[in-house]
Parts: sequence; structure tokens; C-alpha cells
Amino acid sequence: MDQKGAHDCESCLYYDYDEEWECEICTLDLDEDEMERLASSRYSSCPYYRFYDEYKLVQKQN
Repeated sequence: MDQKGAHDCESCLYYDYDEEWECEICTLDLDEDEMERLASSRYSSCPYYRFYDEYKLVQKQN
């Protein structure tokens, strides 16, 4: 995982627009314990971060 990119939620696969809340949110489904660990800053970067590359996705579709 790229440490520089790990702090950038906007490039994460799980970061998406929520129409109900009308804002960008993390859509990763975490249980209560995982959310607490993530919110308590025990991590220097998000361990769930996955780089979203829409161009790579399009290449697989072709």
C-alpha cells in the first residue's frame, strides 16, 4: 500500500457520494469494534484503503 495515498480518502475505492446524506462518505461496512479502532487513531493510515483506478476498471470491461 502506498503510504502517501493511504491518507487520501478521495482516491479510495470506498469513498463515494451518499445521496441520502448529500455528501461524500466512506462506504466501507465496518462493525462497531473496527470503527472504534479506526476512530481512535491507533492507525497512522487507514488499513482499509484501496486505491480506486477507474481507468483500470474500464480496461477490464473492454
